[in-house]
Amino acid sequence: MLNDENTPRFDADPIVYIRHLGEDEVQDLVPENALKGIGHSEDLFLVSSADGQQLAIVEGREAAFAAARMHDLTPVSVH
Repeated sequence: MLNDENTPRFDADPIVYIRHLGEDEVQDLVPENALKGIGHSEDLFLVSSADGQQLAIVEGREAAFAAARMHDLTPVSVH
């Protein structure tokens, strides 16, 4: 029988999911006063944890992947 003492540990990198945000989603997720500072809202990407928690909104796909890796996370693209 497996329990905490004899269960093998897997030291995998935490995975985060990165997906493009649609215009309508941006309106719902970003406060109105912050929208004024965003140049091109059609190029925003959401970074979410494996459990669905929204971690960041980043301008540009490559920047979103780089930000995840900078925090020792493994980014995965979601369509």
